Amino acid sequence: MDTDYHRLPLGLQGEIFRIDANTDTGVIVLAGSSGRVDETRAKLFASRGATAIALRWFGGEGQVPGICEVPLESFLAATDHLVELGCKRIVFVGTSKGAEAALLAAVHDARVNAVVAMSPSSVVWGNIGPGLDGISWPERSSWTLHGKPLPFISSDPAWVPEYRDGLVTYRGLFERCLDVHDSEIEAATIPLEKTAADIMLVAGCDDALWPSDRFAKSIVRRRSDAGLPTRLILGEDAGHRILLPGEATARSLLRAHGGSDEADAELGRLAWEYILALL
Repeated sequence: MDTDYHRLPLGLQGEIFRIDANTDTGVIVLAGSSGRVDETRAKLFASRGATAIALRWFGGEGQVPGICEVPLESFLAATDHLVELGCKRIVFVGTSKGAEAALLAAVHDARVNAVVAMSPSSVVWGNIGPGLDGISWPERSSWTLHGKPLPFISSDPAWVPEYRDGLVTYRGLFERCLDVHDSEIEAATIPLEKTAADIMLVAGCDDALWPSDRFAKSIVRRRSDAGLPTRLILGEDAGHRILLPGEATARSLLRAHGGSDEADAELGRLAWEYILALL
């Protein structure tokens, strides 16, 4: 694919791809807790005419080393740049913790027109890894806005790890935290009734990392109560990893994701039809 080479401005890290410099659509691609700069997915969107940024939002030079008090302004700055390039429609495409960030971006930035949230969360969770101080514990929020940490649901140190195919599955941990810390849920819930952006959710019912199908249904209910439509695409046999056409993202060797190559790809193919319409 021949793309117009364009360097990201100071303060943004990652890669940007575009074929048509006159495109009206900008896409910001956010990977999950792997920290990957998802160039493959960004190129896929660029091949469909969008200006696409595969954003590095933690773990880079000068950035927070873990997902700990990551400034939401990092994502708003990416929108700034796409607007400067002439993009009139801004779409966030996030996976897992990246989906959590994408949904929060839509709530706090009226310029975001649409979000595709894959394996999403409906609430804010605590940090994964250290903050700028190099410390991972005591637990802190994953995100800040204007320097203030967002409310989050606490973890449960008493949780006993569960295993699937020899790997730890964390789904039970997140479900337990929702039960044990139910008093924290309302404050930590991502208030998606406050955004006019189009919201599309994609989740596998066999997600072994966290209950993204449960989270997605919760988002649909909350928005429905506010009179807002939400596109929900579920894959009965798919897991946490969702593969769009042409993707071959390797399975994690550290934690169970559930699903299968076939089911994860099938859900991705189904979602892709709706994603193209959303663009």
